[in-house]
Amino acid sequence: MHNNKHDPVTVGRYLISPMTRMLENGWYASSVSIRSGRGQATTDRVLRLTRMFRDSVAAAEYALAEGLQWIGVTRMTPRLA
Repeated sequence: MHNNKHDPVTVGRYLISPMTRMLENGWYASSVSIRSGRGQATTDRVLRLTRMFRDSVAAAEYALAEGLQWIGVTRMTPRLA
C-alpha cells in the first residue's frame, strides 16, 4: 500500500488537498483535507471518503470535487496532473 498526495487547490481562504491510497486489493481510496486560517488559528478538516476507484487520478478528482462541495463551490474544473 502506498499514499499519493495530489496538487492542492486554493479557493478563497481554503486549501483543498486531495489524497489517495492504494488498498491491498488494488483499488484506491480517497480523502480530502480542507484547511483554512493561519498560524494558531489554522483549522484542518480531513474527510475520509467511502467510494473506491480503479485509479489514483479518478480518486483524487472525486476527493477534490467533494472538498469543493463541502466549502460551497459547485462549479470548478479540477486541474490534476
